[in-house]
Amino acid sequence: MKKSTPPASPAVTRPDPAPRKRARGRRPTAESADLRATLLDAALACFVRKGIAASSLRDIASEAHVTPALVHYYFGDKAQLQQAVVAERLLPVVAQMRAPVMQAGDGDVAALVAGFVHGIGGVVAQHPWLPTLWVREILCEGGALRDMMISQVGPMLPKMMAGRFAAAQQAGQLNPDLDPRLLMVSLIGLTMFPMASAPIWRQLFGADDIDFDDLRRHTLVLLDRGLELDHAK
Repeated sequence: MKKSTPPASPAVTRPDPAPRKRARGRRPTAESADLRATLLDAALACFVRKGIAASSLRDIASEAHVTPALVHYYFGDKAQLQQAVVAERLLPVVAQMRAPVMQAGDGDVAALVAGFVHGIGGVVAQHPWLPTLWVREILCEGGALRDMMISQVGPMLPKMMAGRFAAAQQAGQLNPDLDPRLLMVSLIGLTMFPMASAPIWRQLFGADDIDFDDLRRHTLVLLDRGLELDHAK
């Protein structure tokens, strides 16, 4: 006698899995983006006025009129905040200085020099905090941005320009008695130093009438014609 097959069990309808809960936290909004930019600007202002080492998160929060906890929420700690200031405030300014230099054709030393002078002058006119930050955090011993200058800014502008000067020299387009590296140092000395020391020489010479455009023109004339009296006739 054949064994009867047991009836199939009725299909069990399983409920759909519960939807995953969205992670806590709000999506970035225009307001939060504005606040982050405000905190970066506040950090930069403190770094310029007090120095990076002397600026605390509490100082930066006070500058931005927020709580220190909010600064910590956006950036974690001071080191991460400093990195953000470099990446989002300082390096874009260096890129602005680099742009007119890159427009100069190969071997055109005069255009290369003019591009550098105009580039720095234009950037400082737009970002007057740059010379002070440069002196305090790069030029002075123990400056917090010196390593960044050597590793990141150096290849972007000074080393690139020194390389182009060297190539022009090899092509017979630049005085062979010049050292391309020291030529770059001289250019910085004729541009960034006068801009950083402007409050001193303006007071010393009563030269409030001299602006950065005047300084740029003076620097280019000095580089182009030097102190040769024949050109003044």
